[in-house]
Amino acid sequence: MTKNTPKKDKEAIKMQREKGKLTAKERIELLVDKGSFVEVNEFMELRSHDYGLQEKKMPRDGVITGYAKINGRQVCVYAQDFAFIGGSMGEMHNKKISSIMEHALKTGCPIVGLLDSGGARIQEGINSLDSGGLIFKNNTLASGVIPQISAILGPCAGIAVYSPALTDFIFMTKKVSYMFITGPDIIKTITGESIDFESLGGTLAHNQKSGVAHFVAEDEKECVELIRFLLSYLPQNNLESPPFLNAHDNAERLNNKLKDIIPKDTKKSYDVKEVIEEIVDKNTFFEIHPLYAPNAVVGFARLNNNVVGIVANQPKILAGCLDINSSDKIARFVRFCDCFNIPLINLVDVTGYLPGVEQEHNGIIRHGAKVLYAYSEAVVPKISLVMRKAYGGAYIAMVSKEMGFDAVIAWPDAEIAVMGAEQAINLIFRKELKGNNGAKIKNERIKEYNEKFLNPYAAAKYGKVDIIIEPKDTRKTLISCLETLLSKRERMPAKKHGNMPL
Repeated sequence: MTKNTPKKDKEAIKMQREKGKLTAKERIELLVDKGSFVEVNEFMELRSHDYGLQEKKMPRDGVITGYAKINGRQVCVYAQDFAFIGGSMGEMHNKKISSIMEHALKTGCPIVGLLDSGGARIQEGINSLDSGGLIFKNNTLASGVIPQISAILGPCAGIAVYSPALTDFIFMTKKVSYMFITGPDIIKTITGESIDFESLGGTLAHNQKSGVAHFVAEDEKECVELIRFLLSYLPQNNLESPPFLNAHDNAERLNNKLKDIIPKDTKKSYDVKEVIEEIVDKNTFFEIHPLYAPNAVVGFARLNNNVVGIVANQPKILAGCLDINSSDKIARFVRFCDCFNIPLINLVDVTGYLPGVEQEHNGIIRHGAKVLYAYSEAVVPKISLVMRKAYGGAYIAMVSKEMGFDAVIAWPDAEIAVMGAEQAINLIFRKELKGNNGAKIKNERIKEYNEKFLNPYAAAKYGKVDIIIEPKDTRKTLISCLETLLSKRERMPAKKHGNMPL
């Protein structure tokens, strides 16, 4: 703030400070490379004369838009100003956002929205709603063409939350960010339910429960740092490759630590994040959606300096089974990677889809099918490593050559089958096991089943596994497979678009 700052602006800055928030301008300055921001449409202002709006109007109409650079690469940015009529989205406000989105789409660069809005500007009536529709349409047109990132830096309600939901990644900050269609007061009036802002639409509500948001930051400074870091993994648009950066790791490095991370007893769990960290280039794994559906782990990493998307089962949670939420999480991440030319690597240890009445009634069939759809649709290089188990439908989703996986790798003790030995024997030899020698017969049949099915060599005989390796050779084998596949080209049948089981 300087001596020349207008009185209105000083008051606006004071209001933000009192709420522990930065101003829209400060947020942009923190996000972009120093001195790189060029503001556009600075002098646009509202035109409505209803409810005394002409007395309140100011240049910018509550949103700053423009273009800049982040880490030397072009981006478009907009930041809503909550100090001006609660950051409400009026006709010109919305047209400014739409305009910078169209510029990003034409020039092929990512767009970052810094959101802080109470929703549609009620005083402008239908014009505020209708112009909001243009934002949503542009979000949809830009989807899969340029990366779209949203940071929720205040209360966002009503139409203000739909645009972020249409973007690729959503960031929230603790004790500041809120997202909801209707606030606590309206909910209390209509349904009689009492709930506070944090419980309804705070950071944990959307990062852990709903899965709407992807990241939680301690404060606004950390939030913009995370956005800058995320962009370092992403291409400018769908016609480019992700940035190639030297991670200073050895491509021939052996993974001797894996034998200590993963127990020999297949019934014991471990943390798959330790496996990921051991295999990929050091300190490059960036997890997406860390709090949501933790039985699956997804994120970006580098493998010999190339960006890859990692999808892994987490044995620590639900034994790594796929359920409704993890299916959605995986499918969305896979589709993003496919949009932006990021190869996929699966680290598989899964016994199947999660059984249960609640799962069935809530649509595990439909949600689970999203994973099948996403992988079948993806034309980027797809590599699957079976570490311990790959059973049933989850095997098909994450490993099957017939699904289009380009390379399937397995460790020597990997188990690839319709189901585990005990469950299979109980089904196949149900009558035999009821006799006096049931226990003996069961042990014999389990041993036979293990030898016949539960090893990667049985699958390899039919060409379902390409390479069987020792765990210590995992990193260098994945690098070799990846670099062979980087030039992959695959065409899908011509069509308007598919009909994903949403």
